[in-house]
Amino acid sequence: MHYFGKLIGVLFGTMFGGFLGALIGLYLGHRFDRARARANHPFGGTSGGYRGTASQQQRQGEFFKATFAVMGHVAKSKGQVTRQEIELASNIMQRMRLDPEQTSAAQAAFRDGKESDFPLDEILQKVRTVTAGRYDLLQFFLEVQVSAAFADGSLDPKERAILHTIAQGLGFSAAQLEQRLRMQEAAFRFQQGGFGGHHQGQYQGGQWQQAPSANQLKDAFELIGVSEDADSREVKRAYRKLMNEHHPDKLVAKGLPPEMMEMAKEKAQEIQNAYDLIKKEKGFK
Repeated sequence: MHYFGKLIGVLFGTMFGGFLGALIGLYLGHRFDRARARANHPFGGTSGGYRGTASQQQRQGEFFKATFAVMGHVAKSKGQVTRQEIELASNIMQRMRLDPEQTSAAQAAFRDGKESDFPLDEILQKVRTVTAGRYDLLQFFLEVQVSAAFADGSLDPKERAILHTIAQGLGFSAAQLEQRLRMQEAAFRFQQGGFGGHHQGQYQGGQWQQAPSANQLKDAFELIGVSEDADSREVKRAYRKLMNEHHPDKLVAKGLPPEMMEMAKEKAQEIQNAYDLIKKEKGFK
């Protein structure tokens, strides 16, 4: 119960204004207590809100809803949301293997994000709060938005601009976002070459079924985040860092909604496939 402000308000109000002062102090104290309660529990409310410390399940729920709401906002950034963009969002939901109830919640959040008065800054602050500022979760959130924007194979200038706003709101620099955009563009091409985690892979039984092109090898390096002239030590260090940041079990343990674990698995497999291709083609051990 929050009553500290009321007590102080009544005390000082009585001292300086008698009964009337006490009433004014009580009112001001009440406003103070409510403001402090909202600061401590930003998603609380008089009904259906959090009481006490938000549970892991509640935080995961907020993260889940924010992911699709912001995705809808990015889709809307170009103007009218096209049928293709809706289908791409639905494809992401399918890749997550959401049940009907989860799909309905994701669709509702996506529609909320398309509203003209969507409070983007407030939602991004909420994401930072529910993730406790954990870099890997914030990075995953940003990568989902980048992946969704790139799902049609191109990035509109307005989408790029809103992604920069999102990155800044999550605490990432413009340079960090641009690196993620380059890595995602390479990942898209890598997937189109048959090496994506959720496609019928060309990599089977520990062997590539067809010789990769020079461009596919270049994309693998860029997907890992290193230059083509990187030595085996540099490649391995980048690979291990990415795998540590994208390990599905670690992400869920830190607050990633279980519903989004499939996407985390896909990303980890994508990184693994790129690393395996580089190792084979460059003869790294």
